[in-house]
Amino acid sequence: MSFKITLIYPGIAGLGFDSLKQGMEAGWISHGLASLSSAAKAQGFDVDLIDLRALSGWDHFRQVLVERDPDVIGVTMMSVDYNPACQVLAIAKEVKPGVFTIIGGPHVTIALEDALRIPHVDYLVTGEGEVTFPRLLHLIAGDDPPSQRVLRGETPDLDGIPFTDRDLFLDEWRKWGYDLDSPEVPFVEELPPPFVTIIAGRGCMYNCAFCKPGEDYLFGKRTRRRSVGNVIAELHALVERYQIASFMFHDDCLTEDREWVMAFTDQYMAAGLTMPFFCQSRADIIVKHGDMVARMAQAGLRGYFVGFESGNDRVLKFIRKGTTVEQNRQAAAICRKYGISIWANYMMGLPTETREEVLDTVRLMKAIDPDYYSPAFFTPHPGTDLYDYVVEHDLSRITDYDSYRRNPTEPKIKGQDYEFLQWAMAESQRRRPVNALKRWASHWWQRARRVTPAKVMRKLGLVGA
Repeated sequence: MSFKITLIYPGIAGLGFDSLKQGMEAGWISHGLASLSSAAKAQGFDVDLIDLRALSGWDHFRQVLVERDPDVIGVTMMSVDYNPACQVLAIAKEVKPGVFTIIGGPHVTIALEDALRIPHVDYLVTGEGEVTFPRLLHLIAGDDPPSQRVLRGETPDLDGIPFTDRDLFLDEWRKWGYDLDSPEVPFVEELPPPFVTIIAGRGCMYNCAFCKPGEDYLFGKRTRRRSVGNVIAELHALVERYQIASFMFHDDCLTEDREWVMAFTDQYMAAGLTMPFFCQSRADIIVKHGDMVARMAQAGLRGYFVGFESGNDRVLKFIRKGTTVEQNRQAAAICRKYGISIWANYMMGLPTETREEVLDTVRLMKAIDPDYYSPAFFTPHPGTDLYDYVVEHDLSRITDYDSYRRNPTEPKIKGQDYEFLQWAMAESQRRRPVNALKRWASHWWQRARRVTPAKVMRKLGLVGA
């Protein structure tokens, strides 16, 4: 008798059903589920996926679940996914009362007591699941399910687990008629399709109050990174499987490990790989390691995600960012020097932040003039020190799990004027005329560099026919 596992991605809190291919939030895979799928398939299990983003509604989900008739469902949960995940579990037990339900992911790990109250859950896996999830499946399939509900995930050897199962998502998306020319949706013009995201390591060595210690609960207090050779091997496999033309590192801060980055760029170029890529970095790292920035640009780096966060030193200190406003400015200048696009992450509406400090952030964004703006209203996420601060001072205005999205769309805490913050957010993204002209010229030049004679000839049908 076959034993079927269905993994479920509930990420519809932001854009809802029928939202696939609508940008980053609805166009990328869940690496957590895709990695669990690889691990389970390597143990001989039959695994498929239901991605709520590809469905039309809850009736559609119910219909698909009846058709799949799984023995086990596994659901990943971020805090923002709480409501759809609970609905998934309720429908699953209604459709098939005997189905085993397993939940895991960030919310389960950092807010376990909360997750334990969720109805219709048989098992909760905290931490990383590549070792523990297949082990649990073997016990269930062998009619020997464990008596304890909570299983702490065993930390895997990152070089020892299979590469991410991207076909898990691609096969599911294609079932519903999505015409895909890329495993994931490209999000900037510097990264052409076919495009993928890739993870080289887990964890972060820094101590930002809006992130820690939650991430430590997930991955431990140190960063674990795959070997350079293992990452290069996956990139070769992605080129062969999907003919990828660009990629993005999903790591929280790839550049924190200078030695790894330098070894990667050496091996990347030696392997003849030339695909452009983006990754996350920090202002202080960029300033202190200009030679590393130059090497990365030589290898194919086209953009940094940089958490500038604020234009005020007191606020940066309050959130334990470990950077300064001057480093933010210098980092932007270094990026410009080496032709690296800037994706600026920053937030407004932090606890204790004044209007003048918000305006400092507006001024910083105008000075940096990033290529891409990624603003947010500060959102207190469970498992972080700033969340505890907000709770301790009775500041939270979040009444529903859906509000844990970082997007600047609704009030998050008391004591802030969100009408003013909306204005400041818009003003921070209004370019000075001279900057707008420079940005247009820069983007035009980047596009022109990519239009080679060979590309023109192929477009005209003069070659490759």
